[in-house]
Amino acid sequence: MKRKLLVSILSLPAAVLALSLSACTDEKIVYQEVERKLWEEPPAGAVGFLGYAKAEEKVTICGNCHVGQQSTWVSTAHADAWVSLEGSGHAAATCEGCHAVSQLGNPSAIDGGWTTTSDERYYDVQCESCHGPGQMHVNNPGASQPLAPIDVGVDLTTGCGECHNGTHHPFVEQWENSLHATAAADGHGASCDPCHNAAGAFAAFNVKNEYLEKASGDATHMGIVCAVCHDPHANDNEGQLRFPIDEPSEEGNLCMKCHHKRGTPDPTTFRGPHAPEGPLLLGVGGWWPPNMEGIGNINGTHGSEANPKLCAGCHMQTYTVNNPDGSFLMNAVGHDFQATPCVDANGAPVDGPCELANKKFDGCATGGCHGSATAARSAYIVAEQRLHFLAEQLNAILNQVQPNWATCQAASNCPEGSPFKNGDGVYTTAEGSAFNYQLGLTTGAAAHNPFLVEALLTASIRQMQTDYPVTVPAGVVLDNILAK
Repeated sequence: MKRKLLVSILSLPAAVLALSLSACTDEKIVYQEVERKLWEEPPAGAVGFLGYAKAEEKVTICGNCHVGQQSTWVSTAHADAWVSLEGSGHAAATCEGCHAVSQLGNPSAIDGGWTTTSDERYYDVQCESCHGPGQMHVNNPGASQPLAPIDVGVDLTTGCGECHNGTHHPFVEQWENSLHATAAADGHGASCDPCHNAAGAFAAFNVKNEYLEKASGDATHMGIVCAVCHDPHANDNEGQLRFPIDEPSEEGNLCMKCHHKRGTPDPTTFRGPHAPEGPLLLGVGGWWPPNMEGIGNINGTHGSEANPKLCAGCHMQTYTVNNPDGSFLMNAVGHDFQATPCVDANGAPVDGPCELANKKFDGCATGGCHGSATAARSAYIVAEQRLHFLAEQLNAILNQVQPNWATCQAASNCPEGSPFKNGDGVYTTAEGSAFNYQLGLTTGAAAHNPFLVEALLTASIRQMQTDYPVTVPAGVVLDNILAK
């Protein structure tokens, strides 16, 4: 490939330079036609895949122009994909297409790159592994924009899932069994989009990259796909995540950016908790009655230094599953995002829900949190029973103040003088206690922070006694026994 080069007069021969400088004081730019080959043409049968310009330096042909993406990509695991395969101890020909530039992972429907040439220039997961063949683009950049797809699914023959699947790394299979895959909120209002579809999440994260489905206007139907959480061009955080997972803040933690929607009351709505996990884990969730004034954060073990990865420390359980004879069956890669996944007789994760007895608690016994899976299961059962008991007692007290409070609150037709008055911007003791009642019954409250939720429920019952003429049923212990 030829290029016309810019040549300064400072690069001219000395005699010519001296003559030039005697005639003028301004440097002039002249053009000289130079024959220079910028890269080796791809071999026959490569189907337009270009690969490396300098394989030994890991400089892709794409990276000659896209310098920023090249400089960040080179530090990712994708840039060492071939070496990692060769050093894995189980390299096989069937693996090579996903550890090199080929038709896998991109929109190309024709075999090419490594698959058809076995040329070393295609080692590693380079730009074209996701974006597709680049030859047309480099020959005429304005006429071709090879955009990468981000849609994911086991039935798709393109995108991340075409390689990140199978028994050794079943990311897409486990993802499809998660709520991240099915959470698209089409028709539920724009306020839901940032956490319920890919386009909304990108907008909330200020991600402006172009991708195939965005160009086609087909992105709002997709759930939280791989590229929402993972940045394929950068390696600033573990696992190429867009934000850290060890940051203890709702604004900075990747998971908590969505899992915090209504962890504390919103005075403009009667609706109860919604995705309150982040505030619970950080020890600040719920409605804090006046009698809790002066108390600092109430942290549970899962939100402490014993669990530095916070949400991911529990919800990204990875382990190997073997057959009864000890032979390899599959790897669990944690992309069902279940802290205690439902498992089959071999211990392999399966789509839930399931009985508590069929949930795997082994991940709770790592990192010094619990002595064993059995101990973790028992602790969860005790905490859940305690929180549910207190929540039901609080509900009975709320009904003393306003019979059928939940029904009239939801319909915005509680009688005049009722402490349940929607949308007035004020949270009464009854409304705050109702929020905590709902929080106590939230799935996972007993795991995310049983100490905080117990304190909120007991404090709510005490505050109800102070502010309203109610009777607490006999036998209700208001000591915070879970923290002891």
